[in-house]
Amino acid sequence: MFSLLGYTFFQNALIAGVLASIACGIIGTYVVIRRMVAVSGGISHAAFGGIGLGYFLGIEPLLGALGFTVGAALTMGELEHRAEQHMDTLIGAVWATGMALGILFIYITPGFAPDLFGYLFGNILLVPQSDLILMLVLVAVIVITVGVLFNDLMAVTFDEEYATVINLPVERLMLILLVLIALTVVMLIQVVGIILVIALLTLPAAISRECTAKVKTMMLYAVLLGIAFTTTGIFLSAFLNIPSGATIILVSAAAYGGVLIKKHASRR
Repeated sequence: MFSLLGYTFFQNALIAGVLASIACGIIGTYVVIRRMVAVSGGISHAAFGGIGLGYFLGIEPLLGALGFTVGAALTMGELEHRAEQHMDTLIGAVWATGMALGILFIYITPGFAPDLFGYLFGNILLVPQSDLILMLVLVAVIVITVGVLFNDLMAVTFDEEYATVINLPVERLMLILLVLIALTVVMLIQVVGIILVIALLTLPAAISRECTAKVKTMMLYAVLLGIAFTTTGIFLSAFLNIPSGATIILVSAAAYGGVLIKKHASRR
């Protein structure tokens, strides 16, 4: 099985898994702490509209997804603050609208969309070199932004009222966090697909939260767990000839279940 390491496509898959794990470990920590899992789900499903738009315009579907998810994230943030709409309502609207637009764009595009299944459910074994470059750029943006705004984002994540009292630009910081979630979602589409993004974004961070109360340590653990889950899932999917995205998620879910069982047993 380790002979697969000699193939370029398998090396690309491992690199993509590492890059995606770095992003989801960092941003997933904020998502879990602030309980924004549903928001992430809305943004991830809205990405389907961008993929459909990419096919329609004849551009790289991931670039279409990138623009669409960032736009959806900013729209949700603005409407919540400006129009005073509840976030759960916005999530439902963005979720459904994105999926509907994706279906419409794909339907009116001449020809056949051959990679559609991969975008929905992921196929990390087919990640091209060009997508790795895009993923690397997105990771750099995420790491640099979080590094510069770490303390401010921490304040907004844990106590938005306190952040307002100390005159932090809460609305702007929340928009930045939503955009970072959108960038992470685009990266994870290649790994596990639109349908399964939420799981990989949250499970490593949820497990690491059970191990530490320090946010920086939690991020580090989440990154390492994400790398372990994606690498294990890639090898298992190649060995068993089964879908890679689903395998990665099942490995992650099994680990999370094990942690919960151990926690319950220790309490008893």
